[in-house]
Amino acid sequence: MTLLSSAPGGASVTRKTPSAPAAPPRRKQGGVILAVPALVWYLVFMVGPLVAIFVIAALHWPGMLQPVSFAGLRNVRTVLDDPVFLDAVANTAVQLVVALPLMIVGAYMLGYYVAQQPPGHRVLRYLLFIPGLISTPAKAMVFYAVLSPDGLFNGALDKVGLGSLADAWLASPSTALACLIVLDVWSGIGFTAVLFAARLGSVPDEIGEAAQLDGAGHWRAMWRIHFPVVRDFVGVVTMLQFLWTLFGSAQNVLLLTQGGPGSSSTTLSFLVYQKAFIAADLGYSQTVGVFLFLVGLAGLLTIRRVFRQNY
Repeated sequence: MTLLSSAPGGASVTRKTPSAPAAPPRRKQGGVILAVPALVWYLVFMVGPLVAIFVIAALHWPGMLQPVSFAGLRNVRTVLDDPVFLDAVANTAVQLVVALPLMIVGAYMLGYYVAQQPPGHRVLRYLLFIPGLISTPAKAMVFYAVLSPDGLFNGALDKVGLGSLADAWLASPSTALACLIVLDVWSGIGFTAVLFAARLGSVPDEIGEAAQLDGAGHWRAMWRIHFPVVRDFVGVVTMLQFLWTLFGSAQNVLLLTQGGPGSSSTTLSFLVYQKAFIAADLGYSQTVGVFLFLVGLAGLLTIRRVFRQNY
């Protein structure tokens, strides 16, 4: 904009005033359109099944091709009065309380050792990753070959003169669940250790060097120096292993013990499968599924609080 003003002596002076800033261009809305397929997929395949669990839990549905009727809270009362369900809750609690700390603590210590790059650390990384490359049926076959009555473990006990300790480990009520826990730990500890080693490898070398100058040994450096740095990552890995142990134990139970003897190795995830596909009681099955979902949600919130996650 141009203004005319009079100066002393009658001369006119032309002055320019700054013009108003141009409006910023509108941002394109293409990103929203590209997100629509992902949003639809999430609603159909994530939110949909979750809603279906709660709906089916309120139904009396004795099989896929059978008539359906509304049951209300009767399924909840049936589940809570079932001693098998109570055994499954206890077994799942024992599995999580024992397997999760052993796996996370052992994997962190092993990952810290690998991150120090000892001789042969590259080969060790591959060896630790092997259990994650083996299919679940193959791992179950290995454990069956080791723990069966005439398997490798009992044979080793007999060789060293401890044959009296031999047992049918997978068929004994006192040891069946423990064998499944050992399988969970063995399956997950190596893969988790590789993840920890990769994260610890990104910690600046100056931190370790400063700890050594202060006289800190490996144990102190591992827990007092490096652990606080990777605390968030430990929380993420703990969440993942918690969910895998809680929801993924059904396949190991199905392949090795079938939940027995009795219900001594029945877990909540296996009970969902058993009632849905063997007993054909879909209402009972999804009522346990709702309980399993609530346990998983409570566990995630607890882990998030313990590790002070920011997301």
